[in-house]
Amino acid sequence: MREIFITEHKLDAKACTEAITYPGAGGIVVFVGTVRDQTKGKTVKHLEFEAYEPMALKEMKKIADYATKHWSLHQMVIHHRTGLVQIEEEAVVIACSSAHRKEAFEACQYAIDTLKETVPIWKKEVFEDGEVWVSAHP
Repeated sequence: MREIFITEHKLDAKACTEAITYPGAGGIVVFVGTVRDQTKGKTVKHLEFEAYEPMALKEMKKIADYATKHWSLHQMVIHHRTGLVQIEEEAVVIACSSAHRKEAFEACQYAIDTLKETVPIWKKEVFEDGEVWVSAHP
């Protein structure tokens, strides 16, 4: 099972975890990317995300397909926000389950790193005194 979507609504990490839980899971890894209130010494008010959604979904599916096959995952969820996201809110949730923890950890790391490199979702940081579009790449 793979569940991929992009939404302007709040994400639910607990629901993502429940979606990938199954009796044979020996390892469940959930990454939750949240909006922090500081970047490079400046106070962040909120973030705004925009996506080229058809291409973003296609790339997210490719990530899930590769991870599921390469690490023998049982299930994987990738959800990403668009629009205005407030401080402490979830911007991205990636959850995966497998028979063993090592595969789940490696697949989750691969998924978030690859998502930031290949998926056309852009982030704008909004400060008290201005705003800037930033690269999603680390």
